[in-house]
Amino acid sequence: MSRVKSGKPELRLADTVSDGRGRVQKKTNKADQAYDALQSMITFQELPPGSMLSEAALMELTGFGRTPVREALQRLARERMVEIHPNRGVFVAGTSVEAQLKLLELRRTVEELAVRLATHRANAEQKEAMGRLTGRLDNLPDADLKAFERTLKEIHELIATAADNDYLLVAMTPLQGLSRRFWFAHMQSPGEELATAASLHSAILHAICHGDEEEAASASLRLNDYLVEFSYRTIHSR
Repeated sequence: MSRVKSGKPELRLADTVSDGRGRVQKKTNKADQAYDALQSMITFQELPPGSMLSEAALMELTGFGRTPVREALQRLARERMVEIHPNRGVFVAGTSVEAQLKLLELRRTVEELAVRLATHRANAEQKEAMGRLTGRLDNLPDADLKAFERTLKEIHELIATAADNDYLLVAMTPLQGLSRRFWFAHMQSPGEELATAASLHSAILHAICHGDEEEAASASLRLNDYLVEFSYRTIHSR
């Protein structure tokens, strides 16, 4: 079996962001860039669960200064990816099947609402961007886990933006980030899992682009069903 690589740590992994209309813009907020870099390192276990790191070490790893790193860590702490212990350091939280299943219960409802709203509220530029993302899913190499993770983040952000509800965006971001982390951490057959995830996300985007609310909702629920089934599979693979 060929080795699937996540790639070397990237100091500034996500220097760009979708503007919600399909245009990629360079991020100017260093705290956002530091957040994306640290989140990626946690997702791909370059910062392993259970590790305790100093703020200075994280500054060196990311290449960002104290203020953006501190702001990024506060956001990651709110999203339960890290725990900040004053005078001791930053603890990288672990993952568990139990926590993932509880998270997916909430994500199921929130994401279904998001795709239903996006079906009616997505504008032409957003739909065009969804079409491009569908094409990208079809053409990503199986071995490029980080590129796939970045594409998933773009898809999730675009759907939430197209739903045109800021509160929904705030609710969805940590749910999707934590569930992505669990998924990448527990893959046993990456090629198969990436193909399944690509197909499920493409179905959601296709339905939104065609204004089919019920199919978009159904596709969203199928994605959630898959993630739940994947979570249970991790128990048996231990």
